[in-house]
Amino acid sequence: MHLFPCAKPYKYKLCSRVTSSSAAILTHFNPIDFLSLKTLKMEAADSTRSFLRDVKRIVIKVGTAVVTQADGRLALGRVGSLCEQIHELITDGYEVILVTSGAVGVGRQRLRYRRLVNSSFADLQKPQVELDGKACAAVGQNGLMALYDTLFSQLDTSSAQLLVTDNDFRDPDFRRQLNETVKSLLSLKVVPIFNENDAISTRKAPYEDASGIFWDNDSLAALLALELKADLLVLLSDVDGLYSGPPSDPHSELIHTYVKESLEGLITFGDKSRVGRGGMTAKVKAAVYAAYAGIPVVITRALPTLVQDFNGFAYGNILKVLGGQRIGTLFHRDAHKWATIGELGVREMAVAARDGSRRLQAMSSHERSKILLSVADALEASEKLITAENEADVAEALKAGYDKALVSRLALKPGKVSSLANSIRVLANMEEPVGRVLKRMELSEGFILEKMSSPLGVLLIIFESRPDALVQIASLAIRSGNGLLLKGGKEARRSNAILHKIITSALPKSVGEGLIGLVTSREEIPELLKLDDVIDLVIPRGSNKLVSQIKASTKIPVLGHADGICHVYVDKSANMDMAKKIVVDAKTDYPAACNAMVLTETLQDLSKRDTLIFTYATVCGLTFPQWWLNIGTAKIQRSLVVSFYAHTDCIVTDDDEVAEIFLRQVDSAAVFHNASTRFSDGFRFGLGAEVGISTSRIHARGPVGVEGLLTTRWLARGKGQVVNGDKDIVYTHKEMSLQA
Repeated sequence: MHLFPCAKPYKYKLCSRVTSSSAAILTHFNPIDFLSLKTLKMEAADSTRSFLRDVKRIVIKVGTAVVTQADGRLALGRVGSLCEQIHELITDGYEVILVTSGAVGVGRQRLRYRRLVNSSFADLQKPQVELDGKACAAVGQNGLMALYDTLFSQLDTSSAQLLVTDNDFRDPDFRRQLNETVKSLLSLKVVPIFNENDAISTRKAPYEDASGIFWDNDSLAALLALELKADLLVLLSDVDGLYSGPPSDPHSELIHTYVKESLEGLITFGDKSRVGRGGMTAKVKAAVYAAYAGIPVVITRALPTLVQDFNGFAYGNILKVLGGQRIGTLFHRDAHKWATIGELGVREMAVAARDGSRRLQAMSSHERSKILLSVADALEASEKLITAENEADVAEALKAGYDKALVSRLALKPGKVSSLANSIRVLANMEEPVGRVLKRMELSEGFILEKMSSPLGVLLIIFESRPDALVQIASLAIRSGNGLLLKGGKEARRSNAILHKIITSALPKSVGEGLIGLVTSREEIPELLKLDDVIDLVIPRGSNKLVSQIKASTKIPVLGHADGICHVYVDKSANMDMAKKIVVDAKTDYPAACNAMVLTETLQDLSKRDTLIFTYATVCGLTFPQWWLNIGTAKIQRSLVVSFYAHTDCIVTDDDEVAEIFLRQVDSAAVFHNASTRFSDGFRFGLGAEVGISTSRIHARGPVGVEGLLTTRWLARGKGQVVNGDKDIVYTHKEMSLQA
């Protein structure tokens, strides 16, 4: 017995499988049974498809290649699935209008059979005259509608036939009546089924010319979508959508969003459909026409192959489109405005980062180091360009009236680019962090278990207006083998953009620029935070409010500091000259940084009002000496050290016993003795760089470098061992050398 995955939400149905030399026979089941459109609509829709939440009226067009098989017979499975999906849509409150081809194909197959049974042997020896297309359409339309009526009836749904020609639409009265009839049918939950009335149409080839209103069922579907004020047009095909080349070519890529301005003239279409008039050329023309008139269009596969059905890759594509999944090719008149995230939406950016990380992990340590050295060289070579873009950001920030601390973080001071490049070189030359064996144990004779360091996967870093942070984070991601999505502050948009471009341009093609994605719009963040199936860790660098909002908005694990609070405690045994030196440095070396000491000015302000001040270190009998804080008449009281998510705490004391008690009992991310809190930094800790500071107790704490971006996994190498109730194995659990 085997479990076969169905379409999302990844439910399973037990199927029996009988294996023979020729085939595997699967018991029949219908994956559509497990699909719930309401469930699908709760999934994270790509931001470029968020409009689908408001769709109510849909026009669906199905072509002859989908409705019929290669020999002309009706494809019952495909038509049945189509009807089931339409029924599901109607149940969920959608209004569905169907445009179907296939009448000529069905009629031709039937009339060939009639001619065969009514012909003598002598007749069959004569050259066969091609059947009249009008007659085929007349016969086939009857059979096609009979099938739709039968299938919809099984689903307790009614359908209605509406046959039209292009000349009908020239009459305003016809168009008014058409709208009234369709409105009435939809209000009764009836599916209007349109087809061109080929049996009496006077149109002759070539079908497309200046005199026509529509020339095939693709253009008819586009016309009806506009005429009937639909919210969406879905053109079903026998391929997944529009490709950059022939779909059969493994180098061709599916185009998820059609941008006319960048793609027109660059795509070569293949042959027309094997049966009807159109093919992909007709679909694209109809889609562009409708999209630029205001009706969004998606071209997608109607149904996949049998193997894909059972693996849930493409079953129920209409429902998936309405659920916001990024399948098929989307045509939208605002597509050119989405150039900020390129052809990739946020989900695809995340997937591209994941794919890039897997390729990066497959490389040797030397190859990853070489990439970092290339990035360092590229940054130094582009220093003038980086400086120019950064100065433009600083000028805009000053003009906008941002506070001095933000402008200070934003500016890349002289020598900063070279300093960043040197930090990257330090990372490049460090010991390989990925794939290190941390533990090796013999479970039983010939059965070895290893615990190995491993990348986390895909990181989403939301950071403040410090462009140097982008460089540090990107280099750490490369060194640790992780994919990366970056969202920097808008104040640094020019600096971030040029730094991102330089770094990704230095990545080898074998990894791909998608390894590191740059998100430029704040509106993309909520969509990113929903991608818990792709993104593995979120690291917000910013205010307490930002971190709290991120934690409350996602299921993805969050690593961040809720409060960047640092203290310096001065013991009665402290060397006061040392204490003054440390406090001044901790507070004034770089006040904008999160590892700067807090509260000095606050205490001075409070002292003027005789405020009662509490210190937090009387576990060791400590107080702040009044003279250097200039507290005046303020009263000093003692209280217990509180346990909270602090950044860094320091004690200044010459009493080693007091220092040890402080170091062991103060529960902050970093605890110092006789040293400035400003040392709490990834570079100063020798980590090469830092992705941020963590004050949480899960995973990494304090400055997070390469090791904080790694997890572990277990590798077992056996020789056929099985558990079997632990009867056939003798456990040794013997520790082994890591160098074995």
